[in-house]
Amino acid sequence: MSEDPVRTTREGRILIVTLDRPKANAIDAATSRRMGEVFAAFRDDPELRVAVVTGSGERFFSAGWDLKAAAAGEAPDADFGIGGFGGLQLLPRLDKPVIAAINGMAVGGGFELALACDLILAAEHARFALPEIHAGTLADAATVKLPRRIPYHLAMELLLTGRWMDAEEAKRLGIVNEIVPRGRLLARACELARTLADGPPLVFAAIKEVVRETWPLPEQEALRRIAARAYPTVARLYDSEDQKEGARAFAEKRPPRWKGR
Repeated sequence: MSEDPVRTTREGRILIVTLDRPKANAIDAATSRRMGEVFAAFRDDPELRVAVVTGSGERFFSAGWDLKAAAAGEAPDADFGIGGFGGLQLLPRLDKPVIAAINGMAVGGGFELALACDLILAAEHARFALPEIHAGTLADAATVKLPRRIPYHLAMELLLTGRWMDAEEAKRLGIVNEIVPRGRLLARACELARTLADGPPLVFAAIKEVVRETWPLPEQEALRRIAARAYPTVARLYDSEDQKEGARAFAEKRPPRWKGR
């Protein structure tokens, strides 16, 4: 096992985060805290625009919560760090795109880690499951998120039975954006990340905050708050150099030069 269970690689404005805990890339509390630190540093680094999260090897993206640690006494309400379990679930103000590259099985908390990302690419052999029901526990994040992402009855089937779902089914349900040959997964994720890294960072931030904050609101109230610039990212965007640059570039029929300010 590597000394650091979370490997990071910078490629220009992209951060690649690799969960590296053989054999199943399971996440204990210490690993989760480390993941939270990594994603918080990504959030706060003005030079980084997009993150890709994946697992080492080709068998597991992540098996979720480390049940060996649980058996040794680690509690479900242990300190999982600033971002909650897996470093992303509860991380505040993460207004940059995160891409999940699912390189194998995404099980339990591993599936939930994928759901915490903005885009999901899956290798053709990837599989997903929420087997918490068999361990007498709750897939808490998935129980909240899945019924909001896919039809209610299908979400309940996955939660209540713990059955496996392959990449093709996940794509049909709209959980996965794209299925990629296993040897091309990371390359394709980085290709997509480079496209996003060339995009307008202030607009991405506004999109993420608005989606996050307006989710529980009635439509008219959400629109009123956006128009009133009640969200900091929206106010910053409309007062920014980038907003003016976007308008000029459109009028001049040239690619915009985004500065993130």
